Amino acid sequence: MKVKVKGTIDNFIRALDPERREIVVALRTIIHKAIPKAEESIKWGSPWWTQNGYVCCIYTAGDHINFGFSRGVELTDPDGLLEGTGKGMRHVKLNSVKDIRKTQFTAWLKEAAKLNEADTE
Repeated sequence: MKVKVKGTIDNFIRALDPERREIVVALRTIIHKAIPKAEESIKWGSPWWTQNGYVCCIYTAGDHINFGFSRGVELTDPDGLLEGTGKGMRHVKLNSVKDIRKTQFTAWLKEAAKLNEADTE
């Protein structure tokens, strides 16, 4: 079930079932702590965070949540967690809050923000 909401990330979260809501709230907290200067908004019906360019997004897909990185192909992924076949975007599928790897996700967020920052220098 895809959830597409116009407006705010809070509206997006409110539209989710409780299990997905828990995942998105936890991810949002990690994002705010890892890249506190990032701006959040709804783009293409899903939450996105930008800092000198697109950093990450959260979107619903089937029965799970995808945590996506716009420059995912450039991120260090020693455990092979990132999925996808596009030119740049990669994501991690999350079925429950237990699937969240806080340390790894924090590292990716910081790495992605640094990639964007390097492009502006």
